[in-house]
Amino acid sequence: MTAASKRWLIVVLLVALILGATFAGATAAPPAAAIPGQSPAGSAPGILDPAATPAAALAALQRQIEAVLKQNHTPGAGVAIVRLDGPEWIAGIGLADVAAHRPVTPDTLFRIGSLSKSFVALSILKLQEEGKLNLQDTLKSRAPDLACENPWEQTDPVRIVHLLEHTAGWDDLGLRDLAFQPDQEATLQEALALRPIARLSRWRPGTRCSYSNVGSAAAAYVVAKVTGQRFEDYVEQNWFRPLGMTTASYWGTPEVQSRLTKLYFADGTTPLPYDKISLRPAGAINASVRELANYLQFYLNRGAFGGVQLLPAAALERMERATTSYAAREGLGGGYGLANYAMVQDGWVYHGHQGAVKGGLTELAYLPAAGVGYVVVTNSAHQNALSGIGSLIRHHITGSLPAPVKPSVVHVSPALAHDYAGWYELASPPWESNRFILRLSLLSTVRFTETELRWRRLTRRPQVFAAVSDRFFRRAGEPVPTLALIADRSEGTLIQTTVPACGFTLRRVPGWQVALQLGTCAVTALLMLTTAAFALVWVPRKLFGRMRGGGHLSVRLLPLLATLSAACLAEYFLRGIPDTIPRFGQMTPWSLALFLLTLALPAFAVAGVVQAVRHRHAEMRRLVWWHSLATSVAMTIVSLYLAYWGVIGLRTWV
Repeated sequence: MTAASKRWLIVVLLVALILGATFAGATAAPPAAAIPGQSPAGSAPGILDPAATPAAALAALQRQIEAVLKQNHTPGAGVAIVRLDGPEWIAGIGLADVAAHRPVTPDTLFRIGSLSKSFVALSILKLQEEGKLNLQDTLKSRAPDLACENPWEQTDPVRIVHLLEHTAGWDDLGLRDLAFQPDQEATLQEALALRPIARLSRWRPGTRCSYSNVGSAAAAYVVAKVTGQRFEDYVEQNWFRPLGMTTASYWGTPEVQSRLTKLYFADGTTPLPYDKISLRPAGAINASVRELANYLQFYLNRGAFGGVQLLPAAALERMERATTSYAAREGLGGGYGLANYAMVQDGWVYHGHQGAVKGGLTELAYLPAAGVGYVVVTNSAHQNALSGIGSLIRHHITGSLPAPVKPSVVHVSPALAHDYAGWYELASPPWESNRFILRLSLLSTVRFTETELRWRRLTRRPQVFAAVSDRFFRRAGEPVPTLALIADRSEGTLIQTTVPACGFTLRRVPGWQVALQLGTCAVTALLMLTTAAFALVWVPRKLFGRMRGGGHLSVRLLPLLATLSAACLAEYFLRGIPDTIPRFGQMTPWSLALFLLTLALPAFAVAGVVQAVRHRHAEMRRLVWWHSLATSVAMTIVSLYLAYWGVIGLRTWV
């Protein structure tokens, strides 16, 4: 081997070693994040006998919940069933501390996650009732010091109602927000200053719903500005105390920690540290299931608790109703209201909210007309445990109720079917940094029959919706429509759903564009695979001096390096890496390596094209040359695509 060849070979081996050690070594995907409103099917053993006596039925229910917890490696849970006149059942089940064998009690504190957001909405509604602000007030008029960017500010400003209904178009929490763990709890203003880029309206406010913890925190900041109080103090004075939530707290004080359950990893035995949630109003409340039962009774009694009307019934009804998205304005019920959304479960429409933190899940759901609801809190993030327990409780509380009447099915208008059939991409991603993946991975088709709409993602079975009007559709078994064909065509042809939680906004795209994108992806993937496969042949041959010539080694090497870079990026974005938040939410060797990797990909790709052109007459097989050039060109196209969506030079710690 020549000296130059040896140097090139050392370079490729070093780069492969560094990239492999940094990314490929962490192949286990992290636990899926819980999506508010979405409950994957969980197995729950047995069905309760509706004819059993109340005591016997509750005893059986507890045994079945215990079985669900054990099956899903969840140490403990708090549960409550509540009716208009008070709790029917409140129980702590399992262990709050596995090592100490401390049981869960009705007074054990749990982290309730995003259920905390409803206290932001209640505070806004209370201030509106007092004439101190209005849901239609603009954010700039109430908090001019809170920097935000809205290209439509002159005609469509961000309003308080948009923050609460998640229609401001803002990003959700970034890795920096999640990794922020100061020694002292930060103020709300300091937490909001961490990532001002999140407060960019990515579409016209009041049109599409996309879940954003940042928006809820901004609404809480408005409460603090209007009242002159720290938001947490306002909530304690105006909500916790009147509702008898005497131990509920946003803070992780020693007293709170002494009452708090441990939260656990997926194994159900390894505890997680206490997480200081930077945007506290969006998800930091610690509360017991007994206190949450009081809170639920407040909803069932339409704003009253303990004989005191804390909020008018009309305010609760407004809280449960979405108004600002395209679908809501066209009359589609349900959706995400003011930190309270419709959950279509087992043929019933519940209202409430779910919550998720690292190692804990919460669900508060109720049937307003029936005057009954339930609360479930768990100390692990196994979604199947939450959904399994919820399914058991829902069967218990609805067993004697008449099933809701389902809307009649009608024929689909041929004209609308023609206008709305085709390919669609996601137009409301919660994270802008992932849009480049989601717009491809969630590509779907919409087709129509005489009475149905069939929505099918590329790798999934079609979801079938029956027509109940010209533009509204419902799933089989659902008592309400949850999908709408949007009449407003100012932003293209749109379809919106209202479940889970914020639902989705889909925008139609031309078929040729989809074919081009998917074709490019397929060709690029094939070139990457063959480049890696060929390297298994030529690298050993070069090492052992069995490959003639060395001046053209870069023609082979650079496409391989570009392929390795793209593969490592795919590992990060598609599969995930354990401990993503601490590794990438601040500047660490991991986040710096990712930043350099996003720069290395275009550098290797463009250099590969240049070298292939320079060595077009080199002594090498024409097939090898054409393959190397094609791979470098494909990687250059990928780099341009990533650069367009802001991935090149990605700094996850800002």
